[in-house]
Amino acid sequence: MTDVELEKYYRSFEEMFRLEGWKNLLEDIKGSAEQVNSVEACKDDKDLNFRKGQLVVMANILNLEAQIESAKEQQEEQEIES
Repeated sequence: MTDVELEKYYRSFEEMFRLEGWKNLLEDIKGSAEQVNSVEACKDDKDLNFRKGQLVVMANILNLEAQIESAKEQQEEQEIES
């Protein structure tokens, strides 16, 4: 990815993170994660593994903003070092 494309990529995420819809999605996922993160509700090992997968996806979405910010900072540091 070129520097211009990368900047556009990060900017699009930053715009999305400011939207009310993004904040609503995060709140919904947090509420769902609390329900999914219940071992007592598991029927069997397949259900447990399915719930683990759901939690991984939810965690990735909930941490996306921090991941993007970290990647952007690393990219900026590399530019300074170059």
